[in-house]
Amino acid sequence: MSTIHIAELEQPLKSKAKALTPLDYTFILKKAWEGYDASKSIREIEDISAMVSTNHVFRITFHDDDIVIAKLAYFGKYEHFKEDHRIIHALSNNLLYPFENLLSKSLLKNNRVYIYRYKQGKTDAWVVFYNPTRILDRLPRRLEDHHIIKLGQQVGKFHKACSRVKNVLPKSSKTLRTDIFSLQRELETNEKQFGSAMQVDFLKYHCELFLKNRSKYNMSSFEIIPVFIDWNIGNFSVTPDLELYSRWDYDWFRMSYRILDFYFFSRVCSDRGDRTVFSYVITTMMEDRFILFLKEYHKVNPITADEIRFLKEAYRFFILNYVIKDGKYFFNEQYAKKLQAEAFEIYLPSVDRDFDAEKIIDALGL
Repeated sequence: MSTIHIAELEQPLKSKAKALTPLDYTFILKKAWEGYDASKSIREIEDISAMVSTNHVFRITFHDDDIVIAKLAYFGKYEHFKEDHRIIHALSNNLLYPFENLLSKSLLKNNRVYIYRYKQGKTDAWVVFYNPTRILDRLPRRLEDHHIIKLGQQVGKFHKACSRVKNVLPKSSKTLRTDIFSLQRELETNEKQFGSAMQVDFLKYHCELFLKNRSKYNMSSFEIIPVFIDWNIGNFSVTPDLELYSRWDYDWFRMSYRILDFYFFSRVCSDRGDRTVFSYVITTMMEDRFILFLKEYHKVNPITADEIRFLKEAYRFFILNYVIKDGKYFFNEQYAKKLQAEAFEIYLPSVDRDFDAEKIIDALGL
């Protein structure tokens, strides 16, 4: 058994405030730890951030050889960061066997998740500490059918476990609509950052279409559960029997519909497999391999036809919110430019053209 230290991909941690330097990181992390336990002294701080993202994750080693992981964030809203981590803590504490140890644990102080906020001038940064996460096996870059079958079953069970504890979790202030409303406000007040007038109009059209199309589905029947959205194979590990063993990377966590998790599982199951250079095409959800995943999931945790129809709207939301609205903060500059250009050229034009919910509904016998 080895240890992984929250090596995360594709996450939002950069703000419009001035960029922090390595010296700033070290200073803030030391201040954060002093606020947690000043009696324990730091020997070394090592930046272990993933290179495709603007995320900053650190391994902190103490003089007594203990290790913790620190995540430093300065993008988005502090209130959302704090809210999400407190929900995740409640979730990890209340999940029952076999998922009681699945989620990596944040450090607590006075029985609450310890979050340090540093405010100085234009700098507003937040730090949370984690226990290092144990891992067993990683899924291969390209899954075989037996991997897909087991993954579908395991995710179905995990979503059911999350559903069982949803009523004891703290409330969340974020919804899909609030995020789209936020993008619409930015398109009105700061349209130049989104490109030409034609591109801005294109984005406004897709925001309006998303909000309009929600009324087509029986949304009141959709459960609100904890979803992690980013299920890249680098974000979780499995046992030798392919059962979910550990999960980290919380930057896209939210309380929402389970359907939001499915697009990333279509990418994990896709024939192309996991790629170092990645794109977010919708067509992975039309592959027979993803339908196999859904069939196995459906046996464990039944899906409705309206949820399948909503898949394309969940994808539209993902592109609008995580690629367009926040992409320049989620990804490093190279990936942000690539993905946002593809959003205009490929992703958004494909939503209503290349996704056929009825194919999946027929395959599931709904």
